[in-house]
Amino acid sequence: MTEYDLAIIGWGAAGFAAAIKASELTSNQMKIALIGTGELGGTCVNVGCVPSKFLIEASKNYKEAKSPAYAGITSSATLDFSEFMESLNQFVSGERETKYTSVMKNFENIDLIEGLAKFIDNDTISVNNTELKATNFIIATGSRTFIPEVRGLTDYYTSDTVWKMRKLPGKLAVIGSGEVALELAYAFSNFGSEVHIFNRSNRILKGFDDDVNSQLMAALKSNGIVFHLGVNFYEIKNEEGKKDIVTWTGTFGDFDEIIVATGRMPNIDGLDLRAGGITADNGIVVNPDFRTTNPKIYAAGDCVRQSLKLETLAGKEGVIAVENILGGNRKINMQEVPWVVFTEPNVASVGYTEAELKKKHIEYDVRTVELKNVVKANILNSYTGIAKIISGKDKKILGIHVIAPMAAEFITEGVYLIKNGLTYDDLIDTIHVFPTVAESIKITGQAFIRDISKMSCCMD
Repeated sequence: MTEYDLAIIGWGAAGFAAAIKASELTSNQMKIALIGTGELGGTCVNVGCVPSKFLIEASKNYKEAKSPAYAGITSSATLDFSEFMESLNQFVSGERETKYTSVMKNFENIDLIEGLAKFIDNDTISVNNTELKATNFIIATGSRTFIPEVRGLTDYYTSDTVWKMRKLPGKLAVIGSGEVALELAYAFSNFGSEVHIFNRSNRILKGFDDDVNSQLMAALKSNGIVFHLGVNFYEIKNEEGKKDIVTWTGTFGDFDEIIVATGRMPNIDGLDLRAGGITADNGIVVNPDFRTTNPKIYAAGDCVRQSLKLETLAGKEGVIAVENILGGNRKINMQEVPWVVFTEPNVASVGYTEAELKKKHIEYDVRTVELKNVVKANILNSYTGIAKIISGKDKKILGIHVIAPMAAEFITEGVYLIKNGLTYDDLIDTIHVFPTVAESIKITGQAFIRDISKMSCCMD
């Protein structure tokens, strides 16, 4: 039987981050097993963040080339979708090689073991019919697409498989209305597909307030996306290469392809968690230090029972799990975790929403500024969007929510403000660059103390 100091099950973001951090903290002396299946790097680099953002940016480039936003500029563009998708997959392969495969060559103390792991007891697993024992374990097996039970739903793509598509669908149905569904819908609408979003709920994006959602829906509708919300669909009919979605209120037909993007579920089947003394309920149950019900075993990333499923959060949790195994006592404040929907405009958020504060009976103040008050947004011909700041009665900032171009690039300013307990007075007192879309945050802060319609540019 092979014995390790640390065995990590899963070689995605959380697993890699944990393995590298454990090596760094022990000067590469810790004996580590990194166990996984599929391509190295897990969801993010292979079928998640990296290819989806490549798809989005390329689609924006194509749309802008076909329809320039400024008077006096004309251009044209053509699309070879198959060639483009080949280039996307080549890019992903290169990033996987650079960020994962080559990185592992620097750590001789880490053994890569390909195979499915299964717990035998509280400190032993079986991989490829070989037993492996470790002093500590970290489970970091990630998540997979949840597929709803719908009669006839047999021929479809998911966010894991859409990268195999080589023919641009003329008419596309996207089932789901979370961030993954919206991003894919947005990209394909840019490429020229007629995109319809179907969802059983009557709203989009569970984690945002209604005012943010309404702004995003307006932007996506202007991009040609059709929404069918609050729709109960019960059958998919496949006839002559076309797909019909049958609902209780009618049939929507002639779709070339369907993408199922109805959320993700933890990859914990087959681990036999009970044999390892580990409790799971819609994900592995962990303490704030990411320790499971077995004190020798920690869990991190999408396999954990938590609402946010982010590559950056998974990596952070993997690192903190290692630090706590080595004697630390670190935790994560989820109100300091930013997340983004990479449509155009971006939707970016950190901290509390109004709905969350109302549920907790916490008093707050809020200011919302429309993007038309931001000079750089006007330069970009981007008028749909808002910046919203929520503060406590002590002026400390509790939440920042922005729908604007490039919001992903500056939402971290909100993280700093919340993490350091700063107020909107501190925000106002900080000089921002003009003209930038990021200035929208400062202008919203100024809305707490004055009527911004009576304010000149760069007023402090």
